[in-house]
Amino acid sequence: MSSSSGSTSDRSNHRTSNHSCGSWGKAGNWSGLNIAAMVLGFVFFWPVGLIILYWIIKGRDVRDLPQGIRHQWQSVTGGWRGRERAGHGGWSDNAVFNDYQQTQHDRIREIKEEIKERARRFREFRADAKRRADEEEFNRFMADTPRHTDG
Repeated sequence: MSSSSGSTSDRSNHRTSNHSCGSWGKAGNWSGLNIAAMVLGFVFFWPVGLIILYWIIKGRDVRDLPQGIRHQWQSVTGGWRGRERAGHGGWSDNAVFNDYQQTQHDRIREIKEEIKERARRFREFRADAKRRADEEEFNRFMADTPRHTDG
């Protein structure tokens, strides 16, 4: 859950800059999957395409969109109370139990966020390790290659 000071300063500089088209492209998460989902969203129903475009510009991955929609829906409908009306159980009339249940849900959400953060850090570690291995291999190649002298 730590961030490097460089990325923090980049974020603060980004906030103070004017929002031209170029700065939006830098802030977005423009992966192939996200672009394909956006195009399909526009093809099938243009408001869905706009929602996906907004999601990408915010720097989010389209695979996180369903969870984000669920989270927004729960905040609008009052959390898990909608499930109780639908007959799925959930909240009771016992305030202590409800507090306990909410604490457990919050704890699970924090664990999920921690897992995502660890996965991100591991991907960065793997990329750095690959870079170091490539550099080592290149240095061995350069050491084994005879040098050409002009003469």
